[in-house]
Amino acid sequence: MGARLFIFVLLLVGMTGPVQAQDREVPYWASIRASVLNMRVGPSADYKIDWVYRRPGLPVKVLRLMEGWRLIEDPDGARGWVVARLLDPARGAIVIGDGLADMRASDSPQAPLKWRIEPGVVGALGDCEDGWCEFAVGNRAGYIRESRLWGAGEP
Repeated sequence: MGARLFIFVLLLVGMTGPVQAQDREVPYWASIRASVLNMRVGPSADYKIDWVYRRPGLPVKVLRLMEGWRLIEDPDGARGWVVARLLDPARGAIVIGDGLADMRASDSPQAPLKWRIEPGVVGALGDCEDGWCEFAVGNRAGYIRESRLWGAGEP
């Protein structure tokens, strides 16, 4: 009987993990998990769809929590409500600013240049320190100035 209860509790914890992982103090960063994500004008499927995202990995800022829904802000400043389970607590970032951003081999402006990345490119965000962030796009990784990334720093 004890083993069944233990397994049941483990299953419950596993089923609630993704949503609970995002039940934290706002604001915080997240990224879009789904290949299609509807942003609504209110926190319910009854509200009108205001925007449809088709960009997994796009970083968003979570501003408010409400019963399985999250009020988010996207890199363009648009705000609306999305279903919490379609967000990923893993941090992502998008390249911003004018012109190409340099991706370096290490966190120094003198480090060898690996690639140049266009504004609008989305990638996985690693640690940020002294104005530089680890950034990976597919199998390419390096360091980019934090000022060129939306999704880095404090939300």
